[in-house]
Amino acid sequence: MEPFEPELLPPQGVNLIALLPLIGVANRAIATLDGLFYGIPNPNVLLSPITTQEAVLSSRIEGTQADLEDILKFEAGEPPKEQSRREDIHEVMNYRNALRLSEKMLEDKPFCLNTLLKLHSVLMDSVRGHNKARGQFRTIQNWIGKSDCPIEEAAFVPPSPIYLQEHMNRWEAYWHSEAPDALVQLSVLHAQFEILHPFNDGNGRLGRMIIPLFLFEKKILNRPSFYMSAFFDARRDEYITLLRALGAPGSWTRWSRFFLEGITVQAEENTKKARAIQDLYERLKKQVLDLTHSQYAVPLLDFMFERPIFRSSDISHLEHMPSTPMIATLLGKLKRNGILHTVREGAGSRAQVLALAELINLCEGKNVLGTKSATFNSQNTSSL
Repeated sequence: MEPFEPELLPPQGVNLIALLPLIGVANRAIATLDGLFYGIPNPNVLLSPITTQEAVLSSRIEGTQADLEDILKFEAGEPPKEQSRREDIHEVMNYRNALRLSEKMLEDKPFCLNTLLKLHSVLMDSVRGHNKARGQFRTIQNWIGKSDCPIEEAAFVPPSPIYLQEHMNRWEAYWHSEAPDALVQLSVLHAQFEILHPFNDGNGRLGRMIIPLFLFEKKILNRPSFYMSAFFDARRDEYITLLRALGAPGSWTRWSRFFLEGITVQAEENTKKARAIQDLYERLKKQVLDLTHSQYAVPLLDFMFERPIFRSSDISHLEHMPSTPMIATLLGKLKRNGILHTVREGAGSRAQVLALAELINLCEGKNVLGTKSATFNSQNTSSL
């Protein structure tokens, strides 16, 4: 197979008139989500679980088996026994680190190809594929197909590395150009990135990561906290079919229609989930204050939302926290009233591991940690 020759951007085959109804619906859904972000008093706390969930799902699309439970337990000092699962966890955590870094980078300067290279370096740090030109555009021909298949049997062969830098320069220029509609522009940017497949590994995850970055930089969202992995995963076959058809008559319009539908679906889902998290926070804040009558109640709750599974000893390391006996008293009240659940009992110098069950279950969309059970079930969790 010969390398694919991508169209110049913007592609000429996008029928904006046909897309207008979907454009309107998608923009309204995004605006609703953005309005919710403005109303959240502490977004770094309340949106942290959604960011971790996206890191899990986007990595899972690429074949990792780690779930939200694995990540949270690992951060609480409970690593899995299997080495392969540990490697999966590091991939997920790298993805989350790259997401958080991207927000900081865009606060300092506009998005550019160097930003992309830096994010790729973080994404691939010390994980499988780290030796495949980490933080660099590929200089060899790659292809997509069944595992270990030769290029002759490939399902798709991306553009030649000889012209890759030129294609990426045009892609970057289109990112910063003015377009009739930014969401259609984003649909083209995402598709063209996947067509170019500019890295030896990590292209899918980066291609999904650029979606919230574009919305943030274009000031469509005031936070880069919009994720589409759940939609792409649910419609995986259609997603791949539409991408591989690009270049045929009407293909860009069909692709953009699919992408706009995804924006609408995920904006509504993200809005629903963010509201549910906010409602849970407000309810628990009142409950925790009523139970403890403590000035430390709200800082403690904030910590639990950022770290839904944690070691009791972690709290003593936070600034402005009371003595260890006082912390034990506060946690004891929360356990007795069902707010916290014990994942692992403490023994000797080993701290107990606790979980904010309602938040974990809300993020997973099912009971991972039952309200009466003190242990996790062993089933894989589902996505959003």
